[in-house]
Amino acid sequence: MKWSPLLKKFRKLRVLVVGDVCLDRWCRYDPDAAEPSRETGIPRTGIVETIVTPGAGGTVANNLSSLGAARVAVMGAIGQDGFGFELERALTHRRIDYSLLVATPEIQTFTYTKVINSETGIEDKARVDFINNGPLPSDAEDQLIAQFSSVYEDFDAIVVSDQAETDEGGVVTTALREVINDVAERRPEMPVVVDSRRRIGYFRGVIAKPNQDEADAACQSLFGQKDYERLRQEIGAKPLVVTQGEDGALLITDDGATHVSGPETGEAIDVCGAGDAFAAGMALATAAGAEPAQAVQLGVVAAGITVMKPGTGTATPEEVLAAIDTMSHDEL
Repeated sequence: MKWSPLLKKFRKLRVLVVGDVCLDRWCRYDPDAAEPSRETGIPRTGIVETIVTPGAGGTVANNLSSLGAARVAVMGAIGQDGFGFELERALTHRRIDYSLLVATPEIQTFTYTKVINSETGIEDKARVDFINNGPLPSDAEDQLIAQFSSVYEDFDAIVVSDQAETDEGGVVTTALREVINDVAERRPEMPVVVDSRRRIGYFRGVIAKPNQDEADAACQSLFGQKDYERLRQEIGAKPLVVTQGEDGALLITDDGATHVSGPETGEAIDVCGAGDAFAAGMALATAAGAEPAQAVQLGVVAAGITVMKPGTGTATPEEVLAAIDTMSHDEL
């Protein structure tokens, strides 16, 4: 399929992002305003500017919207707090439907706070993250499962963002994962793309998209050795895609393993969110009818565009086509 007609098909696609939807806060501080606190004597960090963006699954959704999807919705759990309000506002600004988010006072909104020196532009202080390290409240879990079961047929593709690195506290619980697996296996024509930092080996019937470290860890946990084809078979017959940073991605299918590279982009400015851009591009291309290699290629190109932007950047269809035009026939 040619690239321009493929990208035009994105305008008719509806995509649901399920999982950990968080708030990214980019806080710039003035190093000259670090006088010690009068009460404690501890130097303060004087924040002079804060920019907020959707993070984790929200970054995937932001990329889906930027690439032109007709409808993008997020489903997850947030707190009834100020960060939750900021997240909803940031999603609205990007034309992302947040009506499927479950707000509960029993958790806080998953939030990353990045502290950046306003003079140098460098993130040089410890990040402050607001996380949940206990189990998701059972009523929130039940509501998410009921919502997913009732709305998934309204979408053309599903992206699962299982970002929590704590043993408990993430949105994609064992029970929700089982429901997702069931839908993926019963509806093989619907692309279900999964990005999971710690649990990729527990999904079934999906298009799995771990990075190399995550894939290797899953193989070691399950088999005691690195074996991507065996990992693919464990998950199901769908393609397994192992992203490899600036080296592109490895696509494993019934036909074997194929390396997919992207355009030359120079030194990356910020790799934050590159995997989310990849997942968004691959999911849309798959839903639009692309073959696996072309879908992975689009994911690689989208990720390559975003790493050349500060923060969690996005890629547009115009930028994707321009990047593809710079690639040789051998790279496509």
